[in-house]
Amino acid sequence: MRFSQVIGQAKIKKSLLHSFAEGRVSHAQLFLGQEGTGALALALACATYVNCLNPTETDSCGTCASCRKADKFIHPDIHFSFPTIGSKAVSDQFLPQWREAMKDNPYLNAYQWLGLLQAENKQGNITAQECEHIMRKLSFKAFEGKYKVLILWMPEYLGKEGNRLLKLIEEPAPNTLFLLVAERSELILNTILSRCQLLHIPRLDEDSLTAHLQKLYQIPDTLARRAAVLAEGNLNAAKSIMEKGDADARKLLLLWWEATLAKDAAAQVELSDQIAKVGRESQKHLLRNALHFLRQCLMLKSLPKAQQNTILNSEELDMAEKLMHRIATIDQMMYLMRLFSDAVLHIERNANPRILFLSLSLRVGALY
Repeated sequence: MRFSQVIGQAKIKKSLLHSFAEGRVSHAQLFLGQEGTGALALALACATYVNCLNPTETDSCGTCASCRKADKFIHPDIHFSFPTIGSKAVSDQFLPQWREAMKDNPYLNAYQWLGLLQAENKQGNITAQECEHIMRKLSFKAFEGKYKVLILWMPEYLGKEGNRLLKLIEEPAPNTLFLLVAERSELILNTILSRCQLLHIPRLDEDSLTAHLQKLYQIPDTLARRAAVLAEGNLNAAKSIMEKGDADARKLLLLWWEATLAKDAAAQVELSDQIAKVGRESQKHLLRNALHFLRQCLMLKSLPKAQQNTILNSEELDMAEKLMHRIATIDQMMYLMRLFSDAVLHIERNANPRILFLSLSLRVGALY
């Protein structure tokens, strides 16, 4: 993958390229960014660039033998480690699936990846055997490139097994790069964090994400921008909105608001049951729609009309007026937004959706 193929992230790209040009490349770097922001894509671009035979100031050439191999994820000096299933599994067993997944979507999340492995209810992990495999692979010099690179995706799945890699990370062989890609630093051993240069990868900016969606789906700017706003800088979420459609979620959300405003317990139970039957990604999408709706309400409540730039439709605007009539203060609106943000986290952690949405209905209804 080349830097030009990474969506947005201009400042991070510039910083990385400057460090390469100055010869100040840290041997262990942690790309820390939320799902769908491109942290893995940036690590892939770095691995391609450092071994490119004809790099420019701004990117790898894309045509040399090294770049062609890196593009197919078969470069002998670029290794991958990632969560797998099985108590003694190693990543090399799943390389065919990994290569296909990377070609299809280098912005994927762990849930999508484990789904491709048909993990079902099995927990993903990075095993002790995988750590030993990493140490063996990186004990040799680069085969044909300048650097031997390990891209370790989701080190959160290492657990205590990460202690096996500490000495290797601290004292690697010459011209060895560790590129760790993570979403949640609190789940990584502090002893690993302390040995890595930390790069915070921000959310994708709205303009870059909108332009990408327009090009990918051949849609008007207004539709692409709504998806970009709802996705909050997450390419996966934006693609899900485009591919699954937005109308059903918006309609269901309006019904949910009606039930909570009316404090209709029977309707709340029925809607909670209905939402519980859809997939986890659809539930997250519904909650993101709710958060977007509340942000629009907050804007309508706090800004003069001249500065309001809402993308709500007429039905949503009518519902917003009803909600703002019941919600007296901005603090209450912020409280609602925290409730929905927490609900997204609970869904990601496999909370019971029926109980979660019914509880959310009751807590929202208690405000008015």
